[in-house]
Amino acid sequence: MTLFTFERYCDEIVDQTDQLRKTVRGADLSAPVPSCPDWTIGQLLRHVGGAHRWVETIVRTRAPGPIPQQEDHGLADDATEIDGWLAEGAAQLAGTLREAGTEAQMWTAVPGRTTLFWARRMVHETVVHRADAALAAGAEYPLATDVAVDALDEWMELGALPQLMELHPERRELLGPGRTLHLHATDTGPQTAAEWLVDLGGEAVTWRRAHEKAAVAVRGPVTDLLLLVYRRTPADHPGLEVLGDAELLDFWLERVAFG
Repeated sequence: MTLFTFERYCDEIVDQTDQLRKTVRGADLSAPVPSCPDWTIGQLLRHVGGAHRWVETIVRTRAPGPIPQQEDHGLADDATEIDGWLAEGAAQLAGTLREAGTEAQMWTAVPGRTTLFWARRMVHETVVHRADAALAAGAEYPLATDVAVDALDEWMELGALPQLMELHPERRELLGPGRTLHLHATDTGPQTAAEWLVDLGGEAVTWRRAHEKAAVAVRGPVTDLLLLVYRRTPADHPGLEVLGDAELLDFWLERVAFG
């Protein structure tokens, strides 16, 4: 289930990339990225632009399986060149997605094989790395509420995929009776229903949008909740309130980390 139309996701790829470009304008491309310790800002931007081009190729060629990702994009450490390259890649990706439409079939990183998966994934890939860039550049990180909510929904969906248990058997250590977590956005209206209940009490990780008591609850602005699950913001961040079993929260975040 997604919150946005296919067209909205295509628009957001370009918009989020434009906001990323604005975030790093004037920044030192050699500066380290605290949330991605192995990268500089320049490397982060290459990663985002490379991901856009990788997915654009998959969609354009209707690739039946994964294709190699290009490591060296032939870019100098020139802010103007990288800025134009990012803008061009986002526009190409959005255009290719629109041309393919929602019925085209190709390889996807999870079951589904649709352009909608890639459109949504590339929006939130860019959203999260825009946060990385903001942290590195000391810039503000404005994020629309509905984008943050959809990003959290996607994170929950990906984190609950059964295939992840097969790929990462250690995640089974999360499962146990009474292990539940509740995320509650405090800056959205009731019509948004921005609350998530994660249930680890069965044979698999499950989640639902719900207002329910849990072993541990985290309350805070929806963007802070998003950055928490992506491990860009710590649980003791001033904007967040943790109630209940904080050790379970830490254990869960450690085991389900990705992105």
